Amino acid sequence: MAGDPGAAPTAASPIVRFVSVSKRYDHGGEALKDVSFALPRGQMAFLTGRSGAGKSTLLRLIALLERPSRGQVQVCGAQLAQLARRQIPYHRRRVGLIFQDHRLLADRTVFENVALPLIIAGRPAGEEMARRVRAALDQVSLLHRETACPPTLSGGEQQRVGIARAIVGKPELLLADEPTGNLDPALSRDIMDLFRRLNAAGTSVLVASHDLTLIRSLGKPMLVLEDGELSHVDEALKPAG
Repeated sequence: MAGDPGAAPTAASPIVRFVSVSKRYDHGGEALKDVSFALPRGQMAFLTGRSGAGKSTLLRLIALLERPSRGQVQVCGAQLAQLARRQIPYHRRRVGLIFQDHRLLADRTVFENVALPLIIAGRPAGEEMARRVRAALDQVSLLHRETACPPTLSGGEQQRVGIARAIVGKPELLLADEPTGNLDPALSRDIMDLFRRLNAAGTSVLVASHDLTLIRSLGKPMLVLEDGELSHVDEALKPAG
């Protein structure tokens, strides 16, 4: 693809690699301290820790919403420090980001909310866009709600619209920031099951969550952050070398 950043990744290369990454804010201290890990391509994993441990900061670095103070971040085969400003939109098309607070446009329909990433990417409206939006809504079992507006939806439905919006562009990597934080246990399990299905279809998934009971029940590898430092890295997520 023209303008696509970075060299083509190999099947064996991790989809995310952090090498001694730190992030310091001018007025908020150090959010991440010397963090190193590798997320294998095609893996689903969890990032956990208390509120303020640095989970959201780590996800924002992957999505290139922020840049590290030190260290190297590699995503989808690209060294993010080497990306020019004009390449950032191409990077973000490869990474889907799901927010805890949904960030849906209240005055737009569910269909229009999900179509937004395609519109921003310059995809022309028409049958192809409609097909992709409806396919994403079908994956989250909300095709019947495409004409509804977000205020009329339940919390669980709004979260699923956010997921559909994140996957409509068929990203290689899906990031979720506390996606079950405002949901009851049954809905939380449904959302995690949806992530597992997406992962089984080939999407790499990294979920930030403080729900240790739910995380452990899923049997996926885990990173644990404490005050910006990794206190635990499962073997599957340890960087080579």
